[in-house]
Amino acid sequence: MTVKEFEIFALLIMNPKRVFTYEMITELVWNEEYGSYSRKAVSNHVSNLRQKLKISPDVQDYIKSVYGVGYKFDLD
Repeated sequence: MTVKEFEIFALLIMNPKRVFTYEMITELVWNEEYGSYSRKAVSNHVSNLRQKLKISPDVQDYIKSVYGVGYKFDLD
């Protein structure tokens, strides 16, 4: 797991069910303002993180996408 993946994961699991927008993740993890590349960077890191956390094909993803908004961690 990369440092950025870990920071995103820590942010999400420390705030379960809270939705973080792409902008919020960019500002909190990268410590910079949201730019045009930021959404893709966040999406790529979350995708990689999901792959690394996937222990079995039948286990659900705990990092949920909130369409058009961002991500949240949810055990339901």
